[in-house]
Amino acid sequence: MTATAPAPSTARARVTAFLPRLALVLATLLATLFTAAAPATAHAALTASDPTDGAVVATAPAQVTLSFSEQVAMGDDSIRVLDPQGTRVDTGELRDMCSGNTVRYGTALHTGLPNGTYTVAWQAVSADSHPISGAFTFSIGAPSATDVSLPTAQAGGGPVGIAYGIARYAAYAGFTVLVGGAAFILLCWRRGAAERPLQKLVVRAWVTLTAATLAMLVLRTPYTGSGSFSDVFDLNGLRAVLETKTGASLVSRLLLLGAAALFVAVLFGVYARRVAGLGPDEADRPDDTSDLTFGLAIGGAVVAGGIAATWALSEHASTGIQPGIAMPADILHLMAVATWLGGLAALLVALHKVPGIERAAVRRFSRVAFVSVLVLAVTGVYQSWRQLGSWSALTGTDYGQLLLLKVGLVAVLLGIAYVSRKWTARLAEAPTDAEAALASVAAVGQTADDVSRETAPGATSEGSGVSRETEPVAVPADPERAAQLALQRAARESALEKRVRDADPDRAGLRRSVLAEAAIAVILLAVTTVLTSTEPGRTVEREAGRSSTATAVPDRAVKITLPFDTGGPNGKGSVRLELDPGRVGANTLHLWSESADDTPFDLPEIKVAFTLPAKDVGPLPLVPERAAPGHWTASGVQLPLAGEWRIDVTVRTSDIDQTTVQKTVKIG
Repeated sequence: MTATAPAPSTARARVTAFLPRLALVLATLLATLFTAAAPATAHAALTASDPTDGAVVATAPAQVTLSFSEQVAMGDDSIRVLDPQGTRVDTGELRDMCSGNTVRYGTALHTGLPNGTYTVAWQAVSADSHPISGAFTFSIGAPSATDVSLPTAQAGGGPVGIAYGIARYAAYAGFTVLVGGAAFILLCWRRGAAERPLQKLVVRAWVTLTAATLAMLVLRTPYTGSGSFSDVFDLNGLRAVLETKTGASLVSRLLLLGAAALFVAVLFGVYARRVAGLGPDEADRPDDTSDLTFGLAIGGAVVAGGIAATWALSEHASTGIQPGIAMPADILHLMAVATWLGGLAALLVALHKVPGIERAAVRRFSRVAFVSVLVLAVTGVYQSWRQLGSWSALTGTDYGQLLLLKVGLVAVLLGIAYVSRKWTARLAEAPTDAEAALASVAAVGQTADDVSRETAPGATSEGSGVSRETEPVAVPADPERAAQLALQRAARESALEKRVRDADPDRAGLRRSVLAEAAIAVILLAVTTVLTSTEPGRTVEREAGRSSTATAVPDRAVKITLPFDTGGPNGKGSVRLELDPGRVGANTLHLWSESADDTPFDLPEIKVAFTLPAKDVGPLPLVPERAAPGHWTASGVQLPLAGEWRIDVTVRTSDIDQTTVQKTVKIG
């Protein structure tokens, strides 16, 4: 017997079954795209170092120190100093030099280091859980060739960073659907607890959140360290992670997920059995499930709030200004997002898989979503102000631009939600005709099903004279034929289900608008995931302000050339001066002296003084150290104020021949 082609309804059923899988793949791709496009940056930033980047010091420093804008976590191997051959020359012992608001760490260097260029590579974890890293060089005596290459990869990047980002996105998505699905059942449609599609949705969300949390825990060591997947088996690294704030938050989340599992078991066990027999108006009258509903709602809110707190206590909300207000606001923000978007996912599943959902449930969700959006707006405005700090950061920083994208997506989502509310209103206007249509289609489907059973192979018609009780339905012996009949039966059931769903055009319109909302929500969650790992605009602008006053700006160094003539034999020449970065704060000074024939002029003595006449500051004397013939240097040259500084250079070419030349430069 030749196989027949599947019916069109069967093909549609397969396409329908494929859609959730396609959505999952798209969500994963979006998370990967956003994670790859924007490596995690952090709340803390390097503000100063000693020696500074590119400095040339006359003698080997006893230690290397790093200063940060905010608190960071560092270990003994967080600061590594390498000589020109790549050999480590630090002692490997971290020095905590923090005091008050100053965040500074250092490491001691071995004594007797030879001249040459040294590389400092550092890595830390900021207070909001994101890894940061960097590298710079300094030279002893004079710059030299080095075999050490500065690392170009950022901490938290690469394949491990992508995997960690996907896990973070999955955790947010799982939390959203878990909390929102349970809230939809308890607040909007209690009979949904007995519906298999909603049960699967919530349980899968719990599994996703649990698996993502475990993945983040084991990936934390390579994510903040080497970037190698092999470090997931490093038990010492895992032990170190558990001692951090982020590790404690992830473990707390796992414990709370155990309580959430108990909640889900009660919701879909005892509670589902009690509500299974209730009528459509169960929410409008008291019954024996009210106390259990109240208890589950309170318990679920406590557990959901605790899980949301694991994010608030370890990420952006826990650092920066007003953390005591920011953390509760962040918890409310996450809960509002989950109630709205997770409830949207539950409503979509109910409209697609459960044709019998009551209109009252849809109307109740509309009200719940409205309240959630209000909470979301209030907490979102506060968090935006806290993280941005100024209007310029809204367009001038990555955080601000991502925030604008998020606001745009929320606006689109609200626009589609407005359309959904209109469909909901239409459902409420004329329920009688729609319900009659649904009942008619269901009756036709039941009749067709009965007829198909009565005419199945082996069955006997009424006129055959053979009792149905004495002759059972024959099952085809051919497995291929049995498979064909099973496909036809599945196609018939799918077609019936679709006819029931489409019998009400208002319900079909609502289902389409809710599907559009869910698609935007997937993208919105991806943007939110990236936003939580991006350096806030307030921090970016603050560091930009610091760099304009105290940190090195390689292309803004003050460079001047001063001709001199001491009047004695061979008394003519020039001094080339470079002050880097040429701004208020610490600077590095280099002086090169050349004779009239442009050869290095090794002067017996050279002195420098800085004066700010407008503020009556100075002269501030300085005697640079000889680094090489014709080359002098000094580090840590402090210029306390901005303004027009006069630089006086005194050169001596013999025991009695000397002169002072000067130049006024602007220090900003």
